[in-house]
Amino acid sequence: MSTEEDPKVAAQGEQVEEAPQRKGKQGKYRREKPWDTDDIDHWKIDEFKPEFNSAPFTEESSFATLFPKYRENYLKEVWSHVTRALEKVGVSCVLDLVEGSMTVKTTRKTWDPYMILKARDLIKLLARSVPLAQALRILEDGIASDIIKIGNIVRNKERFVKRRQRLLGPNGSTLKAMELLTQCYVMVQGNTVSCMGPYKGLKEVRRIVTDCMNNVHPIYHIKELMIRRELAKDPKLAEESWDRFLPHFKKKNVAPNKKSKKQGAKKEKKEYTPFPPAQTPSKVDLQLESGEYFLKPKEKEARAMERKKAEQKENSLKRQAERELAFVPPVEDKPKKKKSKTKAAEDE
Repeated sequence: MSTEEDPKVAAQGEQVEEAPQRKGKQGKYRREKPWDTDDIDHWKIDEFKPEFNSAPFTEESSFATLFPKYRENYLKEVWSHVTRALEKVGVSCVLDLVEGSMTVKTTRKTWDPYMILKARDLIKLLARSVPLAQALRILEDGIASDIIKIGNIVRNKERFVKRRQRLLGPNGSTLKAMELLTQCYVMVQGNTVSCMGPYKGLKEVRRIVTDCMNNVHPIYHIKELMIRRELAKDPKLAEESWDRFLPHFKKKNVAPNKKSKKQGAKKEKKEYTPFPPAQTPSKVDLQLESGEYFLKPKEKEARAMERKKAEQKENSLKRQAERELAFVPPVEDKPKKKKSKTKAAEDE
């Protein structure tokens, strides 16, 4: 039978001719996808329903976290609400006040495999002083959390407190601006910063917090975020670089102003002498002069104790005088006596 007579062979021949010829290996397995249209949002997180996973898990997963002593009373009051919220998603929780820990576990009713990680983040946030009303938002889809450790970035305690205060700003205005621009909840507590919100916002918050502890003021980042938000509204700039609009701040190491020093406090020039300065006496030389070098060890200890007691006595007297200053009454201005009307008339 010839190929012209067989319709199947003819159809196959037509299909082979229609297929586009590709050069090389690139695009060898690529095919057109008519179902993948531009109106589909690939970044959308679909809701995970119980029907998607009807069978129970084969293994139990659990997470535990410790909480500080001062959070014990609050957690006792709130724990019933926490258990109710986690029961809805099939996760059990335990509050151990003896060990000071919170534990979350999967049960046979758990259908969402990622929910145990959400429950873990929930107890972490509760341990870091985040109120329950805010912490329960972590169970929603599209909301994540991040706990930023800031205690080991700055060694000096005073400097650390000042830079941490910069995050809050006057009356919490800097923190509020950060929350509005990043759409995240931020809580500064002790040596950590707890934040909760969308992934993109968490990334910005972490950058602002770490830069703030590295001596970059948060106001610079806030200004940049405000400009970015305005630029995002313009569809013409969607495919352009925004570098020309964003501010570029340069760090300036300002040298101390020499002119600000008092002109009267000029150093007097010393007379030139060809001889070097006298050598400072060592510890042994001073002991030889005072005769302490020839004393026995017990006598040295006794003399050191006498000196120590004398210093302690002086310091205690100074402290006592400082304490007594608080009880000294302030000098009050005596009120001027008003002249009576009869005396005023006589004077006139």
